[in-house]
Amino acid sequence: MNKKWQQIILVAFTYMGTIVGAGFASGQEILQFFTLYGRYAALTIVLATFLFIWIGVKVMLLAKSAGASNYEDLNKVLFGPIIGRWISWFMMLILLGTSAVMLAGAGSLFEEQLHFSYQTGLILTLVLAYFVLTNGIQAIMKVNSFVVPLMITFTIIVVWHTWHIPNHTGWLRITSDFPYAQIWFSPIVYAAFNLAGAQAVLVPLSSAIKDKSVLYWGGILGGIGIGLLLLSAHYALSAQMPGIQQYEIPMGHIIQRLGRGIQLMYTLVIFGEIFTTYIAGLYGLTQQLQPYTRLHPHILLALLLGFSYMVSQLGFSMLLSTLYPLFGCISIIWFIMMVYKRNSVHTLHHP
Repeated sequence: MNKKWQQIILVAFTYMGTIVGAGFASGQEILQFFTLYGRYAALTIVLATFLFIWIGVKVMLLAKSAGASNYEDLNKVLFGPIIGRWISWFMMLILLGTSAVMLAGAGSLFEEQLHFSYQTGLILTLVLAYFVLTNGIQAIMKVNSFVVPLMITFTIIVVWHTWHIPNHTGWLRITSDFPYAQIWFSPIVYAAFNLAGAQAVLVPLSSAIKDKSVLYWGGILGGIGIGLLLLSAHYALSAQMPGIQQYEIPMGHIIQRLGRGIQLMYTLVIFGEIFTTYIAGLYGLTQQLQPYTRLHPHILLALLLGFSYMVSQLGFSMLLSTLYPLFGCISIIWFIMMVYKRNSVHTLHHP
């Protein structure tokens, strides 16, 4: 494989790893945004996949054309210098909160699935995050190049298992009483929410990759990969409907049937998916805050890790229910601007 294709795959894996977090890995996001809508879900996943390809590529190419090095630079291109700065600072607060959600999710995973203490999960995650993030965007790409293939492998195992159960065609037959407007708005909200957060790493990634064609094809491949993962999880969840709705971690219930060894390995994969989203958010935050501080990057990173640790003490469920609806509102505004923004932009002049 030549070097260009290696870079394309690394970009695709980094994009996928940034999108796939605790909600995706557990199956809860997929259940709420797609599977509950029955046989229409496959079509709404196709729409979401199109949005992940289109807007994901657009974010990276816009950032590259503008010379953006962090998501604040991109937001200034989208909203203008004044509003763009305010939007970015608001998103910074949300990213701080969602990073704490990911950290809390890791703690809960260690406590519930591996039977370690909540604090042990937090501290181990913090140490690993510091080690990876002090090595920059290349280290983030390497982590994703390890975690994402594992995630794909387990997805194939789940699909293969589902293929052999009686209700495996459930994804084609489940009916839904939800209004059409809600069904078709759901994938738009889902894509907007995830893409707004993903810009924290997609913008620095575009700065690190010199070749625009690598970003273009990496975005397309990553978007298709996200869509296939969504469709695979939906296929598995649909086969277990409606009983699967009672579980906090639906995918964990499906995996549990494959034996304790597989369940343990999948728990580690879920941790890897939480971890990749956690480090993506923190990396974007350090890139944005660095121009405003005189702190050494490692000290700034340590402070951000410490802040996320303190906030994570509030617990996973409480943080999730409070912060995610707030982020959803600003994400829709950002998403609309991305849809209507032309690809031709003026290069940013950094002070």
